[in-house]
Amino acid sequence: MLMNAAAAYQGNKVMTASPAELTLMLYDGAIKFCNIAIMAIEKDDKEKANLNIIKAENIIMEFRNTLDMSQPISKELDLLYDYIYRRLIDANIKKDKEIIEEVLGYLRELRDTWKEAMKEAN
Repeated sequence: MLMNAAAAYQGNKVMTASPAELTLMLYDGAIKFCNIAIMAIEKDDKEKANLNIIKAENIIMEFRNTLDMSQPISKELDLLYDYIYRRLIDANIKKDKEIIEEVLGYLRELRDTWKEAMKEAN
C-alpha cells in the first residue's frame, strides 16, 4: 500500500514538473544510478552494476538528444555528455568504481549549476 502511494506521488511529481524540474530530476537520477552501481561493484554484483550504469548512460543520451544545437553552449555540453557517456561505457566494461566517481563529479557539478540557473530564472 505504501509503495503504491509512493509510486503515485512520484508519478504525479513527474507529470506536473516543469521542463527545468524534469532536467533536475534526470541529473538526480543519473547520480543515484551511479551511486547504486558503485555499491553493486563493491558487493561484486556485476548484473546490478551493469543495469544501473546503463540507466545512467540512457539519461546522458537523453540529454544529448534534446540539446538545442543552435545554442552555443549546446556544442560544449554535447562534448561533455559524449565524454561522460564514453566513461560510463568504460566503467561498465571494467566494473571500475573510480571511473564512476569521476563521472559523479561531472554530474554533481552539472546538477548544481542547473539548480543555480533555476534559482536565477525565478
